[in-house]
Amino acid sequence: MTARLAVGLMSGTSADGVTAALVDVSARGVRIRRLRTYPYPSRLKRLVLNAPSLRAAELSRLNFALGEFFALAALNISRGTRPSVIGSHGQTVWHGPDASPPNTLQIAEPAVIAERTGITTVADFRPRDMAAGGQGAPLVPAFDLFLYGRGSLKAVVNIGGIANVSLVGKGRLHAAFDTGPGNSLMDEAVRRATGGRLEMDLGGRLASKGRADEKVLRRLMRHPYFLKSPPKSLDRSAFGPALLDRFFPRLTRKRLPDVLATLAELTARSLWIGVLENAPDSPLAEVLVSGGGALNAHLMRRLRVLFDPAPVTTTSARGLPVMAKEAACFAWFAAGTLDGKPHHAPGATGARGPRLLGKIIPA
Repeated sequence: MTARLAVGLMSGTSADGVTAALVDVSARGVRIRRLRTYPYPSRLKRLVLNAPSLRAAELSRLNFALGEFFALAALNISRGTRPSVIGSHGQTVWHGPDASPPNTLQIAEPAVIAERTGITTVADFRPRDMAAGGQGAPLVPAFDLFLYGRGSLKAVVNIGGIANVSLVGKGRLHAAFDTGPGNSLMDEAVRRATGGRLEMDLGGRLASKGRADEKVLRRLMRHPYFLKSPPKSLDRSAFGPALLDRFFPRLTRKRLPDVLATLAELTARSLWIGVLENAPDSPLAEVLVSGGGALNAHLMRRLRVLFDPAPVTTTSARGLPVMAKEAACFAWFAAGTLDGKPHHAPGATGARGPRLLGKIIPA
């Protein structure tokens, strides 16, 4: 891989904002020079969260508005430098790998990003994988293999709005898939119970004061998604507001700690069971966690209990900030696409073989 200075842009299913990373990319690894998340203004965030229900004209306008916001994030993070490429995942508004035909939609117009920044932009990585028979996600496992694939078996976990895991070791990707909900259900519960005054359970403090409802958990764990075998991937809607309506119809501030403890346990257990059911026979040496879930102390405590005796730590302990991995991944993807070298993991998505992912918008 050609050594490059690249920008990676990522906005997840929780729609908190755009995480931008300025990254040195080479065949040896990646080095984060700068990292910052640019929060969406409240009105833009509401539009993003409601994007699946928007009419065509509104969705088209949002696509270009997000392109402007992503471009501004790229310009800010790269100030004083000259990156050779921007990799933008965009904002997923719909992901339907099991639809007929399979389809996926990420917005944040890359032509706007390239035009405003003057930097070649690579974006829209999922559709080519899906066209080749894959789920279009998760894409990060290829990056997990690149970073952590040497040595003993590891579970490399990212907990954003959705949680996913890559089981890597001895130079191989053994399995990778979305395990279930991550932070999005917990965030939605907090917004509902507080009337929008709070956006998240910071550090898991409220969940730590609650008690998980085992009866509700057993019902939640019977969700059809957990019965599917990999490759599999999720859209936010599968574990979205409708699920809260069904299982927690009277969500008040008083009940919130117990609800959050239950939802955190759902995230932790579905992840743990997914690893147990799909890991090879080799003992698990460690669990490496990234994403916003790594900042939830209550959730991390539960993961440590479930995965014992395997140690659970964060990617920060390995030199990669927990909020940097996905943005860095798409900087790495973009650099590889410019080199003309496919480096995604068809074993994770079910694609028929390696493909060069992403659409290139020249500077």
